[in-house]
Amino acid sequence: MFTYQVDESTYLKLLEIRDTQPMFNIVNQNRSHLRQWMPWIDSTKKVQDTEAFIKSTLDKFSNSNGFDAAIWHKGEVAGVVGLHYINQTHGLTSIGYWLGKDFEGKGLMTKSVSSVIDYAFHTLKLNRIEIRCATENKRSQAIPERLGFSKEGVIRDAEYLYDHYVDHIVYGLLRREWEEMKA
Repeated sequence: MFTYQVDESTYLKLLEIRDTQPMFNIVNQNRSHLRQWMPWIDSTKKVQDTEAFIKSTLDKFSNSNGFDAAIWHKGEVAGVVGLHYINQTHGLTSIGYWLGKDFEGKGLMTKSVSSVIDYAFHTLKLNRIEIRCATENKRSQAIPERLGFSKEGVIRDAEYLYDHYVDHIVYGLLRREWEEMKA
């Protein structure tokens, strides 16, 4: 299974069925916090919903079409980060992420996304990564901005969140830009 060390107290691990209860617990504990930006919160009502999600992510991984990894910090699930898809033909992907409220402000997401970028560019040999964030979601926008992504534009009415549409900012990063920053 996929495991990636982020720092001495944090690692990313591919979601597995045995992670169902801890994943459900963090979602349930952060329901109001996550609901503002995550359209799937209301459909995650019971442990079986989380198990079905994990099974779908394992299928995605086994088909080499992305992954979802739990962010484990000091023995607890802190959130999730992953690749929505992998387009090998064009060498591109998109990163998604969320974090429980108690884990914000520790740099966990910036370090976790940085690790996923390294993996996508160096292991998967992709050329381009996108991150899309709602225009009002400043915390989410801070991640690609910290990591050197370019703001490429806004997609209007990109996502329906419960009772309204939100616009998305599209951020892009190319492998050569990442390597220049790391040099």
